[in-house]
Amino acid sequence: MSTGNVPKPIAGASSFIDDRIGAGNFLKRNLRKIFPDHWSFLLGEIALYSFIILLLTGTFLTFFFKPSMGHVVYDGSYEPLKGVMMSEAYASSLHISFDVRGGLLMRQMHHWAALLFVAGMMVHALRVFFTGAYRKPRELNWLIGVGLLTLALLEGLTGYSLPDDLLSGAGLRITEGVAISLPLVGTWITFFLFGGEYPGEDVVSRFYSLHILLIPGILLALITAHMILMWVQKHTQMPGKGRTNTNVVGAPFYPAFMAKAGAYFMFTFGTIALLGTFAQINPIWLFGPYTPADISAGSQPDFYMGFLEGSLRLMPAWEINVLGFTLPMSVLIPALVPMGIIMTGLALYPFIEQWVTGDRSEHHVAERPRNNPHRTSIGISAVTFYGILWLLGANDEIAAFFHVSLNWTTYIGRVLIFVGPAVAYLITYRFCLGLQRSDAAVIGHGVESGVIKRLPSGEYIEVHVPPNEDIAAHMRGKTAVPMVAGPDADTDGVPSKAMRGPLGRLRAKLSKVYGGEKIPLDGDHGHDEHAAIGSGTEDDRSLTH
Repeated sequence: MSTGNVPKPIAGASSFIDDRIGAGNFLKRNLRKIFPDHWSFLLGEIALYSFIILLLTGTFLTFFFKPSMGHVVYDGSYEPLKGVMMSEAYASSLHISFDVRGGLLMRQMHHWAALLFVAGMMVHALRVFFTGAYRKPRELNWLIGVGLLTLALLEGLTGYSLPDDLLSGAGLRITEGVAISLPLVGTWITFFLFGGEYPGEDVVSRFYSLHILLIPGILLALITAHMILMWVQKHTQMPGKGRTNTNVVGAPFYPAFMAKAGAYFMFTFGTIALLGTFAQINPIWLFGPYTPADISAGSQPDFYMGFLEGSLRLMPAWEINVLGFTLPMSVLIPALVPMGIIMTGLALYPFIEQWVTGDRSEHHVAERPRNNPHRTSIGISAVTFYGILWLLGANDEIAAFFHVSLNWTTYIGRVLIFVGPAVAYLITYRFCLGLQRSDAAVIGHGVESGVIKRLPSGEYIEVHVPPNEDIAAHMRGKTAVPMVAGPDADTDGVPSKAMRGPLGRLRAKLSKVYGGEKIPLDGDHGHDEHAAIGSGTEDDRSLTH
């Protein structure tokens, strides 16, 4: 896209900077960088803007929060807890909520921003996965994104535990149980976190250091690297008219993208402010201070930790005793396996797909999810796996609300955790093929015009017209999923030496199933200009397309 004449604001700023630090050309060039335009690209910006709001509100809260487990007697504004012994951390959280001007709003905005930050990262990761935007040359950026999501979960866990209320203490107790169950290093990790036997005297102060210094610093560094790589490699774009792997169709960073980004930040900020004002969240004063002897009924973690809660509730009470050591599999498997499957699978998938398809070319145009049905089905299976664990994290609430047996909800969940992803895979695969057939029909027959004609035979037809040029280009952006069998066979069709072994044969079979064209876009479809919708007689009602 031609940038044309440089706008005066850019030229003036570039000249000012160039006269002083010699960076005018760099600024001029990058302010005119073209960004593609698609609604799904804004999902990652939700996470970015939520992170900025987290930093701003978190800075405010640090001025008043006391990260200490020292005991004090509460004497603040909240009457029901006056005279109650509690930690300084909990007392200062109450002080922020009731005695600091705007403190409760900042607390609630901080909590809502944390939820939106993780949710934004999750939906952004799904967008990147389903459109294949992780492919070469963006594998490194994908790995950074997986690391960001993992760190965001740890950041949420440490922040959730800081108020030292009864609800967060229950979650902290589960964290301690998971840590101490780890073979060999569990006891050491537990003593390191808690400063001695649970609950110790140091966990809040140590989590505070992790929450406001170490993890945010790493997050900030990774987000910066993520943005720089995106800027250098350029953003992927959806298929459409004039869009190829060698160009970018869109609007310049200044002023179009900058204006949209600024407006979207204010929209995100306003949404979080409204939620913080009108939607109560984490009312710690209702839970009371944490004591190891008590637990509140119906305790539920924030949504992003719900899948770990569900896995703990579904797992049978299994343990292994070896040489005098006990391995509590009922804790180890739920704590490590679901998280390991999801995060490890996300990290390795670009490289597994590259190995299966043999595709080592660069991709700057994203794929529509329907055009790679196996990838989309795998993604939906993972979402189903996560969703079932998340849902069963509230099996007690479900049982109580629907008046069903708690045991039966657990038994059904144990079956669904295996059957659900498989069924989701099959249904999604069929949906993708159906959507591909729909695209092929539109390209082959056109779209309904709403014009009804009657033929001399008495048959009624609806005239079809060619699809809109942009829509047709969007559909024709489809390319066949690469297969390894073609390029790895010699001119006589004999597989190469690398493909003759057991691993090579497995790769060829996987590639044949995963790759190839499932539903040709220009297959055996007629090109009639109309479609039958009915006729006067039974014999005349059919019309071949």
